[in-house]
Amino acid sequence: MDDLSRFCWHNRDCRDHGTRGAGTLSVCMHDGKKHPVRLFSCRSCKARLSERQGTPLVGAKRETTKMVAVLDHVSEGCGVRTTRRLPGVHRATVLRYRRLAGEHARDLQDALVAFAPADAGGAV
Repeated sequence: MDDLSRFCWHNRDCRDHGTRGAGTLSVCMHDGKKHPVRLFSCRSCKARLSERQGTPLVGAKRETTKMVAVLDHVSEGCGVRTTRRLPGVHRATVLRYRRLAGEHARDLQDALVAFAPADAGGAV
């Protein structure tokens, strides 16, 4: 049995959007031959989404461990050549994941700032 308590639903049309550990998610199938990715089904709205939905890894064909290694090296400040060499991927792959991670971080920052509490009036 898979522990799905850390996943939340990304379908904005569902009443359980954004809730974690509600028990409405279940694994309905695995997608991919070499490196399967779980597909979740919602008991409320009957929609399906990938476990990578809402991450920079959505739509990626490579195995998760290799992509996470690339993103780890990028986050540590390694250059493209070093990042390419260590996990053994092409330069274009490093550049693509770096761009996707940057876009994801920007969108996440925008969402967090939109829900940030108003300043209490004190200067920082």
